[in-house]
Amino acid sequence: MIVSLAEMLNRLSKADDVYDFLIMGKSAFFHYLGGIMNIFLSLFLIFTCGILGGFIFEKIKLPKLVWYIILGILIGPSVFNIVDNTLIDISSYLRQIALVIILTRSGLSLDIHNLKKIGRPAIFLCFIPATFEIIGITIFAPIFLGISYIEALLLGSVIAAVSPAIVVPRMIKLMEEGYGKKNSVPEVIMAGASCDDIFVIVLFYSFKELAKNSNFNLWNITQIPLSIVSGITLGILVGFLIVFIIHKLKMSTIIHVILMLGTSFGILYLEALLKPYFSISSLLAIIVMALTVNIFKKKEAKDMQKTYNSLWSGFEILLFTLVGIATNIHYAFSRDGAILVGIICIALIFRSIGVFISILATSFTKKEKLFIIFSYLPKATVQASIGAIALTEGLACGSIVLTGAVISILITAPLGAILMDNTYKKLLEKDIIDSELNEEYDIISKEEIEV
Repeated sequence: MIVSLAEMLNRLSKADDVYDFLIMGKSAFFHYLGGIMNIFLSLFLIFTCGILGGFIFEKIKLPKLVWYIILGILIGPSVFNIVDNTLIDISSYLRQIALVIILTRSGLSLDIHNLKKIGRPAIFLCFIPATFEIIGITIFAPIFLGISYIEALLLGSVIAAVSPAIVVPRMIKLMEEGYGKKNSVPEVIMAGASCDDIFVIVLFYSFKELAKNSNFNLWNITQIPLSIVSGITLGILVGFLIVFIIHKLKMSTIIHVILMLGTSFGILYLEALLKPYFSISSLLAIIVMALTVNIFKKKEAKDMQKTYNSLWSGFEILLFTLVGIATNIHYAFSRDGAILVGIICIALIFRSIGVFISILATSFTKKEKLFIIFSYLPKATVQASIGAIALTEGLACGSIVLTGAVISILITAPLGAILMDNTYKKLLEKDIIDSELNEEYDIISKEEIEV
């Protein structure tokens, strides 16, 4: 220990200037701490700095997840490099757990009856905007980035998803304040955004398999619908099994959540086990499993959703920080990074056209249509979950895909949040009667509490 301390002081004595002193001091200090403590120190920095910085970002009306990415870049290899390698080594597993939590939450919260009630615009918003955005990226990315069309499809499927983490809380706020109630604007946006993620994630894993198989043949293409059908079938069967267990055995909500999580991990293992012989979309199976539980056990599903939301609060910080850690900031500021900014801007135009087509011939006013377009701009959750997978699996386009995911979050998350927060009062009509009733109800509730 004394020798290590002496080495640390010796390193500091060789610094040429203040910057070198800080960098060497940091390196020597973390080397001095050494051992297993590094991973705990990394987690300490991620969670404490994440929470404090996120609080400041929320105060200045910016999405806190933008800070999480910036924090990851700062503590990652690109800048200060103070993250333990063990955490980086297991980051792909942590991201996969976060993705399982995201998809299970989507399945548990998705209201099929509401989707049917809203009808055509909500259903079209589930896939048309994302499809248009993927098409836009597939057209321009091969021209300007020199990647193949399959790699462009992979990049497009990562960038194309809208972020429920930014959209849903704002739509709930609009519903509470009575904005857009007449034409159910918040409900339409929430319903479409929930399914949009599922659609894009299924496409991503399909395109990833095509990108990994250099031989583009009919057999590889037929594996896509096969994996989708088998995933849905497996999800329904496992979902019914969980419904049966919940019905027969009286267990607490936390045990239900542990059962769902454990089953989800089992499905992921099953996909890996059967991969050489049979294709299964494990992530689609997890979504369908959660949706089946949601349909047949609504009360239990609602309780589980609250627990999953609490789990997500911690994993959200970890997920976005890990994405920042994996980002090569030097590549992001290179020529390709600048091109990606341009491609993302073009893709947003394609996406906006897709949103507009989805809500054509509806009762929405021009202002409401513009607000729906704004609401479909922000990206974050899915990009953070799947953005690094191509790089982790050694695909040639991995750096481009990850950088594109990070840039899309940094551009669109604050842009979408600012546009929604500053335009909803101008673009949406307020249901005055409903708002007054809510205020009156709040006053009555307060009086009852006082009594």
